Amino acid sequence: MISSRLTRVARRFRRTGTQAVPTVIAVVVLNFALLQLVPGDAADVLAGESGSATAETMAMMRHHFGLDLTLWQQLLAYLNHLAHFSLGFSPRFNTPVMELIMGRLPNTLILMISALVIAVVVGVMVGVAMATWAGQWPDRVLSSIALVLYSMPGFWLALMAIVLFSVKLGWLPSGGEMTLGVDLHGWAWLSDRISHAILPACALASFFVAIYARLTRVAMLEVQRQDFVRTAQAKGLHPLIVTLRHVLRNALIPITTVAGMHLGNLLGGAAVIETVFSWPGLGRLALEAVQGRDYNVLLGVLLLSSLLVIASNVLVDVLHAWLDPRIALN
Repeated sequence: MISSRLTRVARRFRRTGTQAVPTVIAVVVLNFALLQLVPGDAADVLAGESGSATAETMAMMRHHFGLDLTLWQQLLAYLNHLAHFSLGFSPRFNTPVMELIMGRLPNTLILMISALVIAVVVGVMVGVAMATWAGQWPDRVLSSIALVLYSMPGFWLALMAIVLFSVKLGWLPSGGEMTLGVDLHGWAWLSDRISHAILPACALASFFVAIYARLTRVAMLEVQRQDFVRTAQAKGLHPLIVTLRHVLRNALIPITTVAGMHLGNLLGGAAVIETVFSWPGLGRLALEAVQGRDYNVLLGVLLLSSLLVIASNVLVDVLHAWLDPRIALN
């Protein structure tokens, strides 16, 4: 049983992995082409910040950063960097792009994974409760709460969370990733990091909690009408066992699909949340790169974000093959 399931998963992984390769190539070229349409460059921003610059200085900076090359020469130089596992050099930060991204990536992953876990766990739990009491007052109350979370902008909810939990109650810090100027170790260090991550993770997850709750409710109500569920109920199984083993497991397939698709949305929402909470992640780095016309950094962030989304979709596809044997046959 286990070996046949692993074989299905391995077959599905090879197929989806092969399909991901041309997608990565297309993403690399498309990101580069789109950024070439944006007016201005890093030399213009640096010259503006310095107050003035002669034409000779501008030409020297563009030559130094490789901005005076033709479009095809810049593309070939970018592909050459990628072939050597490099993302180039940042004119704005005067640092290799890979070093900048690797310094911000852990914070973004912590925020995204925390938000995704909160959204899926809370959303599924709320959805199970809504499906269990469908049409009754708990379902109506939870549906109203989900609608409110779905309708509220993330940045507004983040600001209100800061006002309530940081300013009024003083329970949680209002921004940053850790307490500055304090040397913490062990549990004190971990608790400090967790306290700083709670508000941004919850603010980022709020929108997706509503989506997963509604999706879980609909999927479970659909599965409850299937013959195998009625058979399990006729055998006299406990309602909790029927709900968890038979209904919820089959209802998880559309939820995992949507969760994989939402990873890109989490990256986009993280830019706003990171700005509100002064969280040093890739979202803020991308915003700073846009403001400074630092396209090397922006290309690196876009490439890494695209790779994360593609990898998550491959993993979701493999997970489907594990949950449902019929998918591995397609």
